Amino acid sequence: MASFSSSLRGGRARKFKSEINVVPYIDVMLVLLIIFMAVPSANNPNAINLPSAEKTAQPPDDYIQITLKPDATLSIGVNGKVQLAPEELPNRTALLRRLRVLHQEHPDHPVMIAGDKDSKYDDVIQLVSEARKMGITRVGLATK
Repeated sequence: MASFSSSLRGGRARKFKSEINVVPYIDVMLVLLIIFMAVPSANNPNAINLPSAEKTAQPPDDYIQITLKPDATLSIGVNGKVQLAPEELPNRTALLRRLRVLHQEHPDHPVMIAGDKDSKYDDVIQLVSEARKMGITRVGLATK
């Protein structure tokens, strides 16, 4: 009976603690949090450097105006000393053909594109690009 009582050590059985020490994990997580907060601020991919433009007092005296409405309606005309009333065209191909003819008739006139603020940005940029491909060097955007 002596061996039985010695294993119990005074009649009590020894309990093992099965707890996880989480303090080192919290320390590691805080260090990782600080690293992930500091690194993106040094390299911000969302920052965009937009070009600045000055607002002109008024458009040139003579120009070819292309109007683009949000419902994709296109019209073209000439403003200035020689006035040609804007004519609506069914599609972009017809507009580009008419622009080529007007540019040959008035080679010194710049092109002013008046795109509605609700129209697609891509449509306006495509018109600028097509005008440049025709050899028109002065292409501008109409603003309020």
